[in-house]
Amino acid sequence: MARKAKAKPEEARPAIADAVPPPEVIVVGSKRVACDGVGGALGHPRVWLEMGEANYVECLYCDRRFVLKSGAEGLEDELTAPGVYEGSHGH
Repeated sequence: MARKAKAKPEEARPAIADAVPPPEVIVVGSKRVACDGVGGALGHPRVWLEMGEANYVECLYCDRRFVLKSGAEGLEDELTAPGVYEGSHGH
């Protein structure tokens, strides 16, 4: 009986999450965003997402990816934080 060779860590296949693109990418100017899906009855509960040191964050409900605009510092204010101050209609 032949033995199967174990894959070395550097030869391991990439994670499925990395291989599947997000359903929607939204470019934002703030490192703090809110997501409620598509809003209304078809959405999900509004969640607040923080990017931290990264330049993107993904919603755990709908997999939307929010990407920080190139050159933006990510500072939050009522003019640059989509979804945070826009009311119930979402992004």
